[in-house]
Amino acid sequence: MSTEPHQDFRRAIDGPEDKIDLGSAALTMVISEYPNLDVKEYLTRLDRIGVAVSRRLGEEITVYRVIAAINCVLFNDLGFKGNRENYYDPKNSFLNEVIERKTGIPITLSLLYMEVAERVGLALQGVGFPGHFLVKYPAQSDDLVIDPFNTGEIRSRESLQKMLRGLYGDKVEFQPSFLLAVTKKQILKRILNNLKLIYFKANDLWRTLSVMQRLVILEPDSAEEIRDRGLVYLKLECFRQALSDLENYLSLAPDAADKTAIKEQIVRLTKQVQVLH
Repeated sequence: MSTEPHQDFRRAIDGPEDKIDLGSAALTMVISEYPNLDVKEYLTRLDRIGVAVSRRLGEEITVYRVIAAINCVLFNDLGFKGNRENYYDPKNSFLNEVIERKTGIPITLSLLYMEVAERVGLALQGVGFPGHFLVKYPAQSDDLVIDPFNTGEIRSRESLQKMLRGLYGDKVEFQPSFLLAVTKKQILKRILNNLKLIYFKANDLWRTLSVMQRLVILEPDSAEEIRDRGLVYLKLECFRQALSDLENYLSLAPDAADKTAIKEQIVRLTKQVQVLH
């Protein structure tokens, strides 16, 4: 491993979508929290779960039998479950902790589910459903939607609509676009955004900054991520870094709605940086 954890993450997500190892990327993503993390050991644990699933499969293998085998191993044999008691614990967003504690939130349990499925030859896709991440098996007639947070339950259109009402009341109507597949980088981004919100609400600015560093690695041309990182640098009184990010933000988004406020901040920061020289 590199002595700089973000470099490991940068390497893990470098390249085209089909070349990214999602499990490895999710593990290297948390090295800044766990400097001594043995990524290979956790990948080996995923391999072992895959072997256990394979042993449950008979000669006649169908999609439904594979899903049943995964559900049996993960949720019955190993006892993985959704963390309903402490949903906003940041550990729910770390794949290593999910594997250790056998509990997580929808997106990390979905990531785990996808990784195990891949090891037994079933290619699943992540689904960025509002408020509740899911996975699906794409089929010509109708996609098979699976809910790893709820022990691998197969979700019907009616149950998805009911879940939406439970989350948002009548404010959000079901749309087919809610079941579109997302990329591996989008999955990682959603996990990091969860952490960003948790740490920011807790006023843990250094951890917030660390998460935002990784968000910028994922999307180096994202004006909003660069601006947000700059504003956290400002709160931490890292004035040179804040100035650099805010100037970069305006170069990427010259017509941004908040450009006037950002320009005013840049003027103040420029004076502060000059004083520091």
